[in-house]
Amino acid sequence: MDMDAHTQPALTAFTQLAREEHMAHFAFSWQGMEPAPAASLSGAGATLPLHSVQGAAAARNSADASYCPDPATYAPAVLATVPPTIAEAGAKRRQDAENIALYLIHILHKCAEAIEAGDYAVAAGKLSEARTMLATSVSTTTGIGRVASHFAAALAHRLFPASPHSSFTLDASPERAGELYRQFYDAGPYLKFAHFTANQAILEAFEGCDRVHVVDLAIKQGVQWTTLIQALSIRPGGPPSVRITGIGSAPAVDEAGLRLAELARAMNVPFSFQRFTDDSLDQLKPWMFQVLPGEAVAVNSICQLHRLLVDPDAASTSLPTPIDVVLGWIASMQPRVFTVVEQEADHNKPRLPTRFENAMFYYGSVLDSMEAMSVSRGGVIGNGAGADAYVQREIFDIVCGEGSARTERHEPLACWCARLWRMGLTHVPLGPSAAYQAAKLVRMYSTAGFRVQEIGGCLSLMWHERPLFTASVWSAMPADGAAEERADKHKLKMSIGESSSGHLPDAGAQ
Repeated sequence: MDMDAHTQPALTAFTQLAREEHMAHFAFSWQGMEPAPAASLSGAGATLPLHSVQGAAAARNSADASYCPDPATYAPAVLATVPPTIAEAGAKRRQDAENIALYLIHILHKCAEAIEAGDYAVAAGKLSEARTMLATSVSTTTGIGRVASHFAAALAHRLFPASPHSSFTLDASPERAGELYRQFYDAGPYLKFAHFTANQAILEAFEGCDRVHVVDLAIKQGVQWTTLIQALSIRPGGPPSVRITGIGSAPAVDEAGLRLAELARAMNVPFSFQRFTDDSLDQLKPWMFQVLPGEAVAVNSICQLHRLLVDPDAASTSLPTPIDVVLGWIASMQPRVFTVVEQEADHNKPRLPTRFENAMFYYGSVLDSMEAMSVSRGGVIGNGAGADAYVQREIFDIVCGEGSARTERHEPLACWCARLWRMGLTHVPLGPSAAYQAAKLVRMYSTAGFRVQEIGGCLSLMWHERPLFTASVWSAMPADGAAEERADKHKLKMSIGESSSGHLPDAGAQ
């Protein structure tokens, strides 16, 4: 929505307050507070940033319903000179845009509930209403409209998967997936943070080792390992002998091996490469990796472990689960370091409405950060079409997939800690140096909303107050470190509990 230049400071102040007070928590709690129908709202083409909607919704659902911050309270003194008619008109436009956005989120959630209940007529009606709003009242190029358009398209694909007018065409080829991954990597600090933090931990673990072996559970184009090879090439005393085992799809995995071999040759680093093209990680066995005596082993997983999870209510009927099988053979290899980076989200719920709600605000934050980066660079929203499509694929999987068809089963750090401890792995805290270096990386991006937060020796990439990706480091359980491990586990549990207002699940849970 276009805003008068004189009213922008007030919106900025209000937005900042919403971020500080409410951004971290939002729930659909509409009972007794039904938003006004779209027909009663004005403001065609309105655009409202997602964080403003989150803050407003959280305020409306807080325990003190009378608490409603007045934007004028926090606005610069210059607002006193603005003619009341202009200020009032700007406030009304903002309020109309906020109401429309809240109602749009509400009816999309109602559509998901109707699909869950099998009431497809109601679901189709809610979807039709949402699409009308997106076509006439809410801009789909920025803000909440951009987020809502992705989720409306996902709901439409689930309701009408065979429709020739579906706005989503899935190219499932490895080549297309690899290209979208590359564009998402280039779009922002998300995967760069993951690679950089993991490499820092691996370098520290390899210190003083003459032969090192990295097992990458999803090597993609191998871009993560160029910086590691470069760092090892200038190590005092000379580089170690480096072996990388890459798991991925042919021919990308072979091409990655060739590029890394050429780089290692140019850097005078002794290098060898082996690959597995079978992407069924639970079918691999430790002996296949041919770990040599004296080799220091590192296992690396960037956003892969969640793909091995199953529906929580199906875990007891399919033992051992794929995640338990893979973590079992990883632990049996006794790696010096096991680097794990996962989306800090909670999308492994059996009920669609819960997944939908969690995903809307997680990916809303991701898209909000992408939009802010584009604006800060003077670009036009939509230039990063590949990165946008990468995010859209994950949204479609979460909304449209059920049972074994769903692979994007993200879980938060607390769940991963419980699972990794149960498999006999020890948490290795990331030191101040890793946090400092990761923060330097994030500061390369001009938007002020990104930061790095340390949580009990783990690092999270944050967009304002919402964690997007979390890196943790593990190793095989030391034979004589039981007491130290118990102390570290207690410290991490306390840190996670304080940061999330929650607690770690029972370590015996799937």
